[in-house]
Amino acid sequence: MANRQTLGGVIHAYQQYDPKRFPSPTQPPPDMTSAAFEHMLMYGQRRELTPEQLARAIKIDPSQISGLGPSIDALIAILKERKRKILERFETNRVSKSAERAVAEEAQQLKPPKNLRERFYSAVKNEQIRDLERLWYAAGNDQSAFARGLVSLIETLGDKYLVEQLAAKYEFTGRESLTVPQALQVKEELEKIDDLIKQLEEARETAQIGLIDMEALAEFTEPGDVDQLSALQQQIQDYLREMAEQQGLEQRGGSFQLTPKAYRIFQAKLLEKLFSELAPSRSGRHQNNVIGEGAVELQTTKQYEFGDSVANMDITSSFVNALIRKGPGTPVRLDQEDIEIHRTRNTPKCATCVLMDMSGSMRYDVQYINVKRMALALEGLIRGEYPGDYLQFIEMYSFAKPVPRGKLIELMPKPVTVHDPIVRLRADMSRDDVSEHQVPPHFTNIQHALSTARRMLSTQDTPNRQIVLITDGLPTAHFEQQMLYLLYPPDPRTEEATLREGQLCRRDGITINMFLMPSWSQTEEDVRFAYRLAESTKGRVFFTAGRDLDRYVVWDYLSRRRDIVS
Repeated sequence: MANRQTLGGVIHAYQQYDPKRFPSPTQPPPDMTSAAFEHMLMYGQRRELTPEQLARAIKIDPSQISGLGPSIDALIAILKERKRKILERFETNRVSKSAERAVAEEAQQLKPPKNLRERFYSAVKNEQIRDLERLWYAAGNDQSAFARGLVSLIETLGDKYLVEQLAAKYEFTGRESLTVPQALQVKEELEKIDDLIKQLEEARETAQIGLIDMEALAEFTEPGDVDQLSALQQQIQDYLREMAEQQGLEQRGGSFQLTPKAYRIFQAKLLEKLFSELAPSRSGRHQNNVIGEGAVELQTTKQYEFGDSVANMDITSSFVNALIRKGPGTPVRLDQEDIEIHRTRNTPKCATCVLMDMSGSMRYDVQYINVKRMALALEGLIRGEYPGDYLQFIEMYSFAKPVPRGKLIELMPKPVTVHDPIVRLRADMSRDDVSEHQVPPHFTNIQHALSTARRMLSTQDTPNRQIVLITDGLPTAHFEQQMLYLLYPPDPRTEEATLREGQLCRRDGITINMFLMPSWSQTEEDVRFAYRLAESTKGRVFFTAGRDLDRYVVWDYLSRRRDIVS
């Protein structure tokens, strides 16, 4: 009974989570977009995610799901007990000898032709299935008794291999012997149990219940044992589907597709992660406003000066000044010294072309993923904070092509179609019978990319124009008029054409910032070319690891804008 000494009486301690909290309202929702975009960054054109792929990528806190741990632990215990009983029941010594004896008996019954006899005995002695298969082809007639016997012998030898794998993989302690077919069934059952235990343990850690094979699990448990887990699996799948729709992943025809909303969410997450990794000494990514004649009106004011636009006049302050100077009364007359003008902020515009190397070498170390992640981060920054800036992406391979922003994530390195150690090709692209699809696509045409960017930037009404060139080495393709040259190893002729195009960019006031990415095939000559291009165009060259590319490019863009407005 409750009294002053037992204040409150019986106290109930709830140690399990309330199933209505699924997951806890205080928990942030799982990140659905990042998993989908990482999939697309890797595979490009595959714009759809199956529910299984989405479930494998999404991480949920299992502690927030009521009953997940206990129900899975019980199923794991059932499977481990089933496995223990099998291992304690059987032994594998006799079935191993039986499988070996079956191979020897079948081999003795075969009568190989005289010209194949030595090869046959050698294959049987070494127990090589591949050698027996080659003998079957050498026999010539697949209907002969020897050829048919070889097929049976190969199958028997394969069963012997599987029995040996069973004996080596599991430690049997029982006494009951097995036949070869029984041993193969036991092996299949044990491996299925191992797979299920692995799936359950993974689900216990990550709440990825959708990956559990419920049909296989039902073979080893009672129907009621998996009912709770099946209901929980459906609950999690419904929750993931709802979160996916909220984050811009629409389910159509059994798969999830990305929408523009998902793009915006992923870009925001990229920028958030990017700026969180910047040096802590940075106080902010914007410098003080530049005061001058501009379009953005500020709160601060100044006295009118000749030449100031009256469109920016602070009417309230101007009338107050007139009343203070002349006193109350009408009409109120404004003199020049009464007028207050709002200060304005200058808003310079920057025009940028980003040249992205998508040649065959960008596939190594998946460098192309880092390039696409950088492009999405930069596009998200400019669209969100500098919507007046011009930004154009250009795909660079044997040719150079502008890329719409919505197609960035679909870019993939071009497949290597020519494997000769020395390549000296040329194509007259002015001919009607020659098309881009006939040209090997995996070369690097920096000259054409610079030319394309220069033409695009020349139409922008701002002096602040720049090219961001991202590549992993020397150019291997260039144009001379309408003639396309593909030259490997890199040829001085291609470098000269590229440097000439860089000089034209410099003449037009375009700054070239080159980001040289590491590559397994990179040499000292690649670095020297980067320096020559930077020196001849008064540009800059950056050496950065691929995983840091987005951070360096975005921060350089912000630094460049500060240089413009200061």
